[in-house]
Amino acid sequence: MSSHNPTVIGCLFATAIAIYACGEADERNDPGSTQGSAAGGSGGAAASGGAGGNGSLTVGSGGSDGPCIPTETSDSDQDGWTQADGDCNDCDANVSPSAIEVQTDPDDPDAEPVDEDCDDIIDEVIPPCDDGGIALDDFDPVNGARALGICDTAGPDDKAYGLIDAAYVRADGSEVTTPTAQVGILDAFGDNVLPQQGARMVGLSSGHARMPGQPDACNTHECIVSNQGDAPGGFPLKVPGCGMGMTVINDDIGLEITMRAPSNASGYKFAFKFHSFEFPEYVCTNFNDQFIALVSPKPEGSLKGNISFDNNDNPVSVNIAFFDVCDPSSIGNFAQFCTGNCPSAPSPYCPEGADELVNTGFEPSWGQDAGATVWLQSQAPIGGGEEFSIRFTIWDTGDQLWDSSVLVDAFEWIANAGSAAVPVETMPVPK
Repeated sequence: MSSHNPTVIGCLFATAIAIYACGEADERNDPGSTQGSAAGGSGGAAASGGAGGNGSLTVGSGGSDGPCIPTETSDSDQDGWTQADGDCNDCDANVSPSAIEVQTDPDDPDAEPVDEDCDDIIDEVIPPCDDGGIALDDFDPVNGARALGICDTAGPDDKAYGLIDAAYVRADGSEVTTPTAQVGILDAFGDNVLPQQGARMVGLSSGHARMPGQPDACNTHECIVSNQGDAPGGFPLKVPGCGMGMTVINDDIGLEITMRAPSNASGYKFAFKFHSFEFPEYVCTNFNDQFIALVSPKPEGSLKGNISFDNNDNPVSVNIAFFDVCDPSSIGNFAQFCTGNCPSAPSPYCPEGADELVNTGFEPSWGQDAGATVWLQSQAPIGGGEEFSIRFTIWDTGDQLWDSSVLVDAFEWIANAGSAAVPVETMPVPK
C-alpha cells in the first residue's frame, strides 16, 4: 500500500458530539452574540415562539410599543411591506408576501393557524423542485440549487426571498464554467444512502462525484482532476491538537449560492455527509481533505466564516466527530501514519458499521480502507430579508491523493424563532 510522502504530525482526535460552536475568541466571532435582525424579521419588532412555531408580537405604528393601527402605506411592523404592497397583517412582522409559510404546531392547542405569506392559503406544503429529471452530469448551478431544495428565486432588486445567483466555483470563489465529474446530481449514493429531501442531492468531490458503474466513475481511491487551487483566507483550517501546517490545496470544487432570506426568517439549515479514503490511516496528518460551508457575511459563531465544524473546532475532515460509518475491523489502521502525540481510536469505533458505504466507491476496496460521517446538519442565524452567500467547497490538502466526497442536501429556512437566537451548530440529523 502506498502512502502520502511528507512528514505527518500528531493530534488529538475529536470524539465529542457537536452541540454548538464554542472556541477561542481569536479564531472566530463571539458565539455568544446574536445576529442583528435574527429576531422578529428585518424590523425591530421582537417575536415570541419556538423555531418553526407561530410567533406573536405587539408593535405600534413605526415600531414603538402600543396599539397597532396600520394605514395603507405605513409599515407598522417594520417588515418592509405595507398593506398597499400586499401585507395582509401589518401588525405582525412574521406575515408578508415575502415570508415563508410555517406549519401550525398540531401539539399546541393554543396555536392559531396563520397565513404567513398572504396567499390566502394556510399551512400549504411547498413541493420539492428537484424531481424533474435533473441529470447526473447537469452542470447548471441553478439546478444544483434545486437539488439542495432551494426552489424560490429572487431578483437582485426586489423583496422576494430565494435564490439570487448560483455558480460552480473553485475554493477561492473563482467560477468554473466547464463541466466536471467533480460535481454530481445524485438520486442515491450507493445502496443505502438516499437524499434527505426531494429526489436529488448535490455531490462534490476532490475526485469524481460518481458511484461505481456510473459514467466517469473514478473506480480507484484517487483521481487527479485539477491543478493547485487557492484556498480562502485563513484556510485550510488547522485541526486542533494536530501539527498540520500544510496550506496547499488541490482538486478543489464548490457550489456557491447567493440568496435573500424570507422576511420572517431567523436562520437556515442544511444536511451533509462526508466520505473519505483518508480514514482511518491518515487521521491527524497533513493530508486531511476538508469540506467547508463558507458564509458571507460571516455569521456570529462561525469559524472564519465556516459554519460546519464540531464543538472541538474540528473542520469537516477525517478528524471531525461523527466519523462513525466504517468497517470495525479497520481499527488497527487508525492514525497509522500520524506521528507525535497521536490519538487513540474512538470508542465505540465504527458504531454505524459499513452499510452506508456499500456501492459508493468508498467501501473497502483497491486495498484501501475508507469511512464516512453519518448525515450531519449545520445551521446558522440570518435576519429577515438579508442577503448572503454560502460556498459549499471541498479540496485535497497537501497533495492530490486519497480522495474525499461530500453530499449536500435539504436546505431549509428556520422561521419564527423569536427572541431565541439560532446558534451556529453542527449535529447529527435526527433519526
